Amino acid sequence: MSARIPKGAAGHWTPEDIGDLTGRTAFITGGNSGIGLETARVLSRHGARVILAGRDQGKLDLAVAELRGEQPDGLLDTAVVDLGSLASIAAATRRLAESERIDLLFNNAGVMNVPERRTTADGFELTFGTNHLGHFALTAGLLPALRRSSAARIVTVSAIAATWRIGRLDDLMSEQRYGAMRAYAKSKRANVVFTQELARRLARTNIEAVVVHPGSAMTNLQRHSQGLFSRAVIALTRNVAMGSPEGAAWPSLYAATSPDVVNGGFYGPAGRDQTSGTPKQVTLPDRAVDPAEGTRLWTESERLTGLSLAA
Repeated sequence: MSARIPKGAAGHWTPEDIGDLTGRTAFITGGNSGIGLETARVLSRHGARVILAGRDQGKLDLAVAELRGEQPDGLLDTAVVDLGSLASIAAATRRLAESERIDLLFNNAGVMNVPERRTTADGFELTFGTNHLGHFALTAGLLPALRRSSAARIVTVSAIAATWRIGRLDDLMSEQRYGAMRAYAKSKRANVVFTQELARRLARTNIEAVVVHPGSAMTNLQRHSQGLFSRAVIALTRNVAMGSPEGAAWPSLYAATSPDVVNGGFYGPAGRDQTSGTPKQVTLPDRAVDPAEGTRLWTESERLTGLSLAA
């Protein structure tokens, strides 16, 4: 069975509704595979210059070759950045901050279902450190480039897991208790809370911040899942609930390009159980809009990274 791609209908948004993006520059973490690669493909097809970011230059080069095979005139660049290393993030963003203009930033990359507690190069729990703190630091580093845009958007990719109760924002480094999906849910809730606080701080500027969840799709996150239970669940749902990376990229693409998107909005698929379908604004997780929650996460993120994200 082929992967399902949501079908557009009268009045429903599809990527064909994206206008001409000539002159716009997009930066996509995790741009060499899955949802990130599909996001790059569609944006490039509509005329945007796309910078694909990832940890491995060889994989980035293969992704660029694939896209150029489809669109020989596509404007494509790469940036090596490891979201698990503050030094790597600083090195990658320094040049861009000095000279580039970025119109669309996609905080897309992530890790999931790490079976045992591991840490990043800076000693952060790996899932939270990569999915939230890495993107917090990246956003801080790229703000000067985003400010050069006449109208920039930051799109952060969360997940349905952000709504799970186990994702409470306490014990951020999972030092007291570690669980693979608990750490993942925590990082995905942090994506939402971070975006809400960022949107508040960016109000009345040239930059908007929005957050999305892609529904359910078979991407590299799920392929790397380990353990008998995880493999069994994925095998059972692969042809029932999981769509394709192509369809799962729709919320990101909609959030980045639609004039109907609002600063601080949360967007996901409109289909049954929000697993696939045309994008729409969806309900935020409990407490995600609480300014006190946002301030706590922001303050702790600055303390942990040693960075001031002066939005």
